[in-house]
Amino acid sequence: MPVIKSAAKALRKDRRRTLVNKKIKENLKKVLKKARQNPAKDNLKAAAKFLDRAAKKKVIHKNKANRLKSRLSALAKKKKTISKSQVKDKVKKATKSKTKKTAKNK
Repeated sequence: MPVIKSAAKALRKDRRRTLVNKKIKENLKKVLKKARQNPAKDNLKAAAKFLDRAAKKKVIHKNKANRLKSRLSALAKKKKTISKSQVKDKVKKATKSKTKKTAKNK
């Protein structure tokens, strides 16, 4: 334990700040996980907002916040293109099966 009053006060402040920062980081991880699992527009917006707030409070570095936002948007773009291509493949398969059935019936 510190002997000097100012050092004791600094220790108390550090402990309080540590608890607050831990809570913010825990919530940040939850929001990011949710955004990664379901990169919908509202989830991405909430994650970006939370990242900016954490960077402003200096819980995380601003470059880290920007990097994570960039990765989330890339993931959303990737999932969007995958889902579009999957839909196209399903449509092609469905039309092929229909044409085969009609050809057999004739």
